[in-house]
Amino acid sequence: MEPNQPDVKVWGIPVTERLRRALLAAKIPKERIRVGSASEASASHGAVLLLRSDYVFDERLIRALVASEDTALVASHPSSGRREAVAAHVEGTRVAEALRLLCEKNLQETAGRETGWGFVGPADLVPAYTAALRKADAPYLLPVRPEGIAEIESCIFQASYKGVTDLITKWVWPCPARMVTRYLARAGIRPNVITLLSWALVVLATWFFSRAQFGMGLVTAWLMTFLDTVDGKLARVTLTSSRIGHVLDHGLDILHPPFWYLAWAAGLPAGALWLEPATAVTLAGYGVGRLLEGIFLLAFKMEIHSWRPIDSGFRTVTARRNPNLILLTAGTLAGRPDVGLVLVAVWTACSIGFHTVRLAQALAEHWRGSPVRVWQAAQGVREGTGGAGGGAPSSSESLA
Repeated sequence: MEPNQPDVKVWGIPVTERLRRALLAAKIPKERIRVGSASEASASHGAVLLLRSDYVFDERLIRALVASEDTALVASHPSSGRREAVAAHVEGTRVAEALRLLCEKNLQETAGRETGWGFVGPADLVPAYTAALRKADAPYLLPVRPEGIAEIESCIFQASYKGVTDLITKWVWPCPARMVTRYLARAGIRPNVITLLSWALVVLATWFFSRAQFGMGLVTAWLMTFLDTVDGKLARVTLTSSRIGHVLDHGLDILHPPFWYLAWAAGLPAGALWLEPATAVTLAGYGVGRLLEGIFLLAFKMEIHSWRPIDSGFRTVTARRNPNLILLTAGTLAGRPDVGLVLVAVWTACSIGFHTVRLAQALAEHWRGSPVRVWQAAQGVREGTGGAGGGAPSSSESLA
């Protein structure tokens, strides 16, 4: 990327701005972040992190680089056999040496020994498993080319998606969510706006359910679940996550399902099939389910859905909001919304039974001295998705 060339945008954000946001997220004070040409970098008495702006970095790589001094991050290009340094965290007195290294089009095998720095690839710098997203995925490091923006955006979007989630979020929402997220990102709409709209839809769906307008309530509820997927993806691909957004989003996820079930029961006629026991089992089961997950998290510092493949697989259908909405929708389409609630109660009881057994088995494993670990963290993953392709060193650097 030449100095006079307009900054390429990825998910509606200039690459240099993405770097700035990633550095801020890594707790770098904004007054220490500089964006400019290599010639503007100067020596200092402290450590300096240099980042090339012709690459898109996984956030995990930025955080790891901040914590790793005397380290250079290397991108490999299998098609050409080239290796080039794309970032370096070095002492300020060696900035000029690091800048020369970042401008080399093909690193020599002896470069690491000559400089004394550790030369690492993305997979060497950070583990593949991400607990927050419940998946093992190699960190991306992607060269920026205008003709490859669609591919870069696709990679970033896939990286933002949770690996263990319900079947609707996992297999139905990704394609439409990507299209809507792209539109919102380019329109400059903030994720918190979408989250607040989700709150409004929750209230509206609750009102529809309580008035026995189950069809309209379900349309509203499904729209809310879709936006609940979109706001998180929008925050991740645009690097605009915030503490208030996290509270609003996760607070909404935890609080609203019981109110929907109560409103659904309130909308049913007094003589509906097993109305009171179905309502009691559904509400109590929701609380017990959350309690079991909390106990597992407290005991093993990991989510119950991440222990073994069977737990991750069961998460796709366990009695959470989206699978339960499928049952309520089926009952409504059959003209029996009361049966829909009974189905939710039965499936809730089955799910509680499954998770109770799994918690007991995990505790037994622990008492026998066997470690209870995330199964994906121990699995090998393919080589990093980044680093392939062209991309000559940029004369524009992001400096912190």
